[in-house]
Amino acid sequence: MPRASERGAVAVEFAILAPLLVTLLLGIMEFGNAYNAQISLTNAAREGVRVMAISNDKTAARTAAKNAAVSLNPKLTDGNISFGGAFCAPGSQIALTISYNLPTLTGIAGPFTMTGKGVMLCGG
Repeated sequence: MPRASERGAVAVEFAILAPLLVTLLLGIMEFGNAYNAQISLTNAAREGVRVMAISNDKTAARTAAKNAAVSLNPKLTDGNISFGGAFCAPGSQIALTISYNLPTLTGIAGPFTMTGKGVMLCGG
């Protein structure tokens, strides 16, 4: 049987630790969201540069990159996508860079500036 002097000790300990546990949970959520967005940006850049290397068509490459990043919210726009050259000559390299501002889930930190980059040899 607990002593009368120990009544409520668990509630006090929980009140002390609860903010730390909630902060840890929110941090895990933010990190997971940022990691998922970075993977999406990298994959979108790879897909866009692959289309550019094969077809030498910037419009098709932008469309491919936007279609590959469907999990991002807000969606990618043409302004997020830039190319490392004017055209893709056979035997040369072309780069595609996607810049993106990721809003936070919790509003505690951010927004986070992220970049995805893909480089490929032209000529398919």
